Parts: sequence; C-alpha cells; structure tokens
Amino acid sequence: MWLNADQGLKVAASRTGRARADGALAPSEAFAGQGCFADPGQVLMTVAVTSYDSGNADRDRAERARVCAGTGSPVYLLIDRDSCEVVVFSEPDGVRYESARRVPFGKEITLPEPVGITLATEQLKERVR
Repeated sequence: MWLNADQGLKVAASRTGRARADGALAPSEAFAGQGCFADPGQVLMTVAVTSYDSGNADRDRAERARVCAGTGSPVYLLIDRDSCEVVVFSEPDGVRYESARRVPFGKEITLPEPVGITLATEQLKERVR
C-alpha cells in the first residue's frame, strides 16, 4: 500500500468531475500510467486535512465527504484543524457515509477495514496552529 499525496481522482459526484485528495491510500501501482487524475476504484482510503480558510474547511467536512462516498472509497479520514479532531467516515452507500467516528487529537482511533490500522493522533496536536 502507498499513501499518495495530493492525488487527483476522477469523481462523477464533483462539480468538475475530478477532485484532488490530500492523500489516497491504494496499492502501490494503482495509479500507474493514469495521468494527473486517476480512476478511484482501487482507493482504500481518502484523506483530507481541513484548510485554514473557513469556506474551504467547510467544503472539506461536507462536500469532500460526499464526493469520496460517491467514489465508493471505503474510508474517508478527515483531519479537522479547527476542532482538533480526527473524523473517520466509513460504510459508503454511494451518496454518503453511513458511519462517522470522531476523536480529539491525542487519542488513538482504529480505522475500519480494509485499512485496519490504529492511528495515533498525539503528534497532530503540535501540527495545527
């Protein structure tokens, strides 16, 4: 597996038909030869970090979650700098995620399958303004 930073994805649910994830966890060769915007079919988890701009941060919380659910990405991980929380969305139904779990920075959170790891969030406390 590889966490691809700033990966472009083709997404029908987006206004433009494409979106750029802050991170996309997929098999290491998943995006080979696909150019700047790849098919999201092999993505196991998309990652977003809220912007410092409040309007963009709101889009990260709502619109990006819907877009990622629309691709079928099994897990959407949101690192929310404003609330100092990590939110893990799972169980996409094609329109939205049916499950969301949030923890404050500093607590561990287990990411559901197919990711299946426990994420330590203590260091995130030092990385937000």
